[in-house]
Amino acid sequence: MNVFELTRALVDIESITGNEENVGVYLFDYLSRLASRFRGRVERMEVEPNRFNVFAQFGDRPAVTLSTHMDTVPPFFPSREDDENIWGRAACDTKGIIASMLTAAERLLERGGTNLGLLFVVGEERNSAGAYRAAKEPRGSRFIINGEPTENKLALGSKGALRYELVANGKMAHSAYPELGESAIEKLLDALADVRRIALPVDETLGRSTLNIGTISGGRAPNIIPDEARSEILIRLVGDSTSTKQALRDAIRGRAELNEVLEIPALRLGSLDGLETTVVAYTPDIPAFGNTWGQPFLFGPGTIHVAHTLEERVPKRQLLDAVEIYQRMVQDLWKRE
Repeated sequence: MNVFELTRALVDIESITGNEENVGVYLFDYLSRLASRFRGRVERMEVEPNRFNVFAQFGDRPAVTLSTHMDTVPPFFPSREDDENIWGRAACDTKGIIASMLTAAERLLERGGTNLGLLFVVGEERNSAGAYRAAKEPRGSRFIINGEPTENKLALGSKGALRYELVANGKMAHSAYPELGESAIEKLLDALADVRRIALPVDETLGRSTLNIGTISGGRAPNIIPDEARSEILIRLVGDSTSTKQALRDAIRGRAELNEVLEIPALRLGSLDGLETTVVAYTPDIPAFGNTWGQPFLFGPGTIHVAHTLEERVPKRQLLDAVEIYQRMVQDLWKRE
């Protein structure tokens, strides 16, 4: 199949996080055929029952590994195409990237290339379970090219993530007599108002740190003073988190519990001559690999602006260009060996 046909075939396999088995089987079979042609080997890395990473190796060790995730966000919708784009869930995040990597790898192997790896992992959209699993069994790779939608620009860095849950407690009372109670919702809203006023850091390369109040819940009924309320917030980090954490504590001033859920640091990534560059605000699998698969690079066709939407698509021109650029990246990194 060409890269367009392969992209559509992958998109049409529903693989929402937790349900990656079918696409994993498809990729295992596809890579097994490549392995039989080019004296490679393919394996499944078990992550959970019916969930596994797929890894293929050609040569003595994978000096360079092409990697991305095979899980998607909901809802699933199948592929279609027009003259310019392939549409469908994961067209750019990241089924088109997988297709580009497979096509690039096949062309490199046909020209006698070796010491190449391909690693496709589960779980990136939720908790990077597949990348954490792969980090426990490195295969000697010196460089890993991680695929995410960067519009075919090499990402010099990506923002990190700092996630908190805020929980405010109050006292129930009849709403006709609010003075007898204590509103947890009002405490939470006041705390969040001050959180929104925090001056967040700015980095010369990664830009400004951003804050999103993602969820708010609480209360029992309109006629009851609420005794509990909670919110989830996510801050995109551009550097060390120490000052941001202190600013959050100062803003909340004891009006709510501040429970840290997740911290992923901001990333500084490798560069290669001749490629247009960018920075991205999202967080890829790279931190979960923990450098166990080599120096990381971040690159892929498509734009993150349509990922996770009902308008998800990937430009056909970018798919074709990505096949060529992935080959060039691998060849440049082979020279660094």
